[in-house]
Amino acid sequence: MIIKGRVYKFGDNINTDDIIAAKYLDSQDPDYLGKHCMENINSEFPKIVKKGDIIVAGKNFGCGSSREHAPLAIKGCRISVVIAKSFARIFYRNAINIGLPILVLEEADRIKSGDFLKVDLSQGKIFNLSKNEEYSCSPFSSFMEEIIKAGGLINWIKKGRKNEEI
Repeated sequence: MIIKGRVYKFGDNINTDDIIAAKYLDSQDPDYLGKHCMENINSEFPKIVKKGDIIVAGKNFGCGSSREHAPLAIKGCRISVVIAKSFARIFYRNAINIGLPILVLEEADRIKSGDFLKVDLSQGKIFNLSKNEEYSCSPFSSFMEEIIKAGGLINWIKKGRKNEEI
């Protein structure tokens, strides 16, 4: 899987309340949540982010509550992948479960807002086309890639059951 997009950079310890404020948790609609994604940090973010853009962050991205709304909001604003130095464990699993690709990259601080990246999830390669740099991280396992391609764990399970019925 190859992803290309422009970077929006965030720092360390971005918590789930920063990603989506609690006042919007009355919905699980990704489009609705996406219209409010990251607005506690940057009120313009939901208005300026474009389909396929990429979030790059520091350590402990997605810390805080275990709400599934946070990765849903990111997916709802059409972010294609989140790259960070590290993720809160429950956020990592929630992101995969809803089909949002995320990658751990120790060198995330080398990437700046506005950089244009090409990300190869299968190979674990990130190409910073703005700086002509290449970074390596752990690639997705084939199982994780199947879940992402299916749009999340529930869709992957449904797809498997349809195949079993044939």
